[in-house]
Amino acid sequence: MTVYAPPLKDLRFVLHNLIGLDRLAALPGFEHVEADLVDAVLDEAGKLLTDVWFPLNRTGDIEGSQLRDGTVVTPAGFKDAYEQMVQAGWLGIPFPTEYGGGNMPATIVTAVTEMANATNPSLAMAPALSQGALDALLEHGSEELKEIYVRRLMTGEWTGTMCLTEPQAGSDVGALTTKALPADDGSWRIQGTKIFISFGDHDLTENIIHLVLARTPDSPPGTKGISLFVVPKYLVEDDGSLGESNDVKTVSLEHKMGIKASPTAVLSFGEEGEGSVGYLVGEERMGMRYMFTMMNNARLAVGLSGVALGEIAYQNALAYSQERVQSRPIGAPEDAVTPIIGHADVRRMLMTMKAQVEAMRALTLENAFALDMARNHPDEETREQYRLYADLLTPVSKAWATDLGIEVTSMAIQVYGGLGYIEESGMPQFYRDARIGAIYEGTNGIQALDLIGRKLPAGGGAAIMGMVGNMKAIDGELAAAGDRFNSMRTLLADGVAALEQATGWLAMNGMQDPNQAAAGATPYLRMLGTVAGAYFLAKSALAASKLLEEGSPDKEFLEAKIDTARFYAEQLLPLGTALLGPVTAGKETLFAIDPDQMGH
Repeated sequence: MTVYAPPLKDLRFVLHNLIGLDRLAALPGFEHVEADLVDAVLDEAGKLLTDVWFPLNRTGDIEGSQLRDGTVVTPAGFKDAYEQMVQAGWLGIPFPTEYGGGNMPATIVTAVTEMANATNPSLAMAPALSQGALDALLEHGSEELKEIYVRRLMTGEWTGTMCLTEPQAGSDVGALTTKALPADDGSWRIQGTKIFISFGDHDLTENIIHLVLARTPDSPPGTKGISLFVVPKYLVEDDGSLGESNDVKTVSLEHKMGIKASPTAVLSFGEEGEGSVGYLVGEERMGMRYMFTMMNNARLAVGLSGVALGEIAYQNALAYSQERVQSRPIGAPEDAVTPIIGHADVRRMLMTMKAQVEAMRALTLENAFALDMARNHPDEETREQYRLYADLLTPVSKAWATDLGIEVTSMAIQVYGGLGYIEESGMPQFYRDARIGAIYEGTNGIQALDLIGRKLPAGGGAAIMGMVGNMKAIDGELAAAGDRFNSMRTLLADGVAALEQATGWLAMNGMQDPNQAAAGATPYLRMLGTVAGAYFLAKSALAASKLLEEGSPDKEFLEAKIDTARFYAEQLLPLGTALLGPVTAGKETLFAIDPDQMGH
């Protein structure tokens, strides 16, 4: 039986000491974001998610969502658990008060979302997808579309989806063929098939609002010819009631490795008639731009799943290691036995898991804070600086955190030993659920290409130069903090220097031959994430040291913060620094062997 305790102490530490709630409260519209309110939000959300969502995680994995006679049925208890979140008003907290939302900063919502993904990652996908649809409608939709759809999506009465992928296109969105034909009443008729649509059909709500990418007549090929449409499962009457079916059919559900309670559907639009009724969002042929409004938040949410599953896997591995007695410690008397946490290799795995989870958490919350600043800071120049910074961090949050989520959940299985390979332990589910994160919302290889191709050069490289500058700026603080910080200081400086060299190499060689940069993209993203993780943990250690000097009574927690940062710097950061070689190796060895020669 698995366990979970919301990591409230660490979440609060990051929010107070790395982010700074005072900086959030200083933003227009966020004056209400005070410590007492944030503590209450985290406490209440953690309690509801742990008490209501978490008990369904294992049973949902066993039962899965099923397609019965054309209707998708979610596992027992899921509908009630979702409804309890709706009734408590949790699904509306990120959104404007004018639509009935709670107007909470993305930073605080991100902390809540982590707990949702830890307690039940399958169910957590439903509100996450609705948030993406809402973001697109609020930013790009007409007032009429907002009036019809926003409030009910915001409360959770309806859910939303993103319908991008098609069988023949895969990640190449520009190859999609779904058609949108104009109708006499100003609406459109949508015809086509979409695959891999998470929560594309379910029984949690009465209506599902699909945001569908499609091509209008005479549109150019590729991504420039794509438009975005609202296509409800059931048409909405003028009085807001539900009308007839909109010819959106669930063809099948995928049989997946993990997140089995989340129904992933193949959807057919307009198969039986002239087409499903759709409504254009914004301007024609602007669908790709609008899509990224949905995708950016979705990518951060996917990264959070890596943090969340890493956290719950670590908690269970730690608990097991403290209970499981096996073998004599090295140097101990012949008749001595110890819990396995006393063995060096088990301790290495646990410390690796702990350090990586804390580094991921700091990075993703920093990413969310950058989004808050980019959207809400009163100064236009500051908003632009943070927009570039948020754009830089987003592919790292998505790819680095999901890669580490896979590694941490795998390590938890290793701590359990043979029992970890048994489904009843619960460990395989964490690994299986984590594995999808590196694939969806743009594979991690695509994230790496996006990072080096778009995010690094944006604004003349302002974001990466600013981030490197911030990393260098704490050198003096580390030097003044005492001998305990010496290794952190030295190894962080080495890592930052290597990161600078790698960034310069990509910029120079990528201009001459894009394939040279593409060859180093994935190791570069890993390098940036690893060095950034060391930086955030070093900042955590400095904050903990300051609190200790001020006489904080939470001595054990704060001491552990410093020791964890030191472990990361000495054991994990050098692996990131060493990626300078793979980043700068170029394409030669990748393409040295002809495809026909790659067999054995």
